[in-house]
Amino acid sequence: MPGSLDITKLALPQIREIIRGGEGLEPELFDQLQRDPRRGAVKLWHSLHRLREESRQAIERLRELTLPEKGLRRKGAQAIAGLDEAGRGPLAGPVVSAAVILPWPCDWLGLDDSKRLTPRERERHREHIMANALAVGLGVVSPARIDAVGILQATWESMRRALARLAMKPDHLLVDGPFPIPGVSIPQTPLINGDARSLCVAAASVVAKVNRDEIMCLLDEKYPQYGFVRHKGYGTSEHLVALRRYGPCKVHRRSFRGVV
Repeated sequence: MPGSLDITKLALPQIREIIRGGEGLEPELFDQLQRDPRRGAVKLWHSLHRLREESRQAIERLRELTLPEKGLRRKGAQAIAGLDEAGRGPLAGPVVSAAVILPWPCDWLGLDDSKRLTPRERERHREHIMANALAVGLGVVSPARIDAVGILQATWESMRRALARLAMKPDHLLVDGPFPIPGVSIPQTPLINGDARSLCVAAASVVAKVNRDEIMCLLDEKYPQYGFVRHKGYGTSEHLVALRRYGPCKVHRRSFRGVV
């Protein structure tokens, strides 16, 4: 029991063994370690303190992200799908949307808006979502279609395609952005910055982003002169220089300023 231990009298390997066994998270032992003047103990305490703080922040962030879902569930919604897109702004490549229905309760710590995550974190979360979500749908709209109908209509089209590919029908949608998706009969709640406010929308943002990035990496193999693998089609200086030198290719959006 923690009360029978005096951490200051134990060797550091013994303390680490206690921590691995779980007792190191007990408040009394944690306070003892904080008072231990040994340099190794001080480093260990700071490391544990940082992990505790990161865990606290992750739990608080999860609480914030599940507020929209909790509100809808109190009103009777059960299968809530989050929708988000990736690729509205680039000069090349498709726009990709994802629809994700998460299990409930969902305690997936660390899942967040794709823009807040590193590429490795996004890939890890995408794998977890694909393996554990109740349903995931993906919708892709080509650059030619974007040029034909405009990026807003193309984005809504990609979201409708993502919804159509869900293995189960949602009874409510949380949609990233200020507008509901036209032509959809399912009740919807638009959320400005929804990928940073809702867990299921954040999940959709991760799936859409990772899948679009993979598409752009494949397009880089076909059109290596543009550097798609690095900028994913966005209008970086490298991309603009390549456009001036080589002109646009088949996957460029010719209706976008800077392409032609």
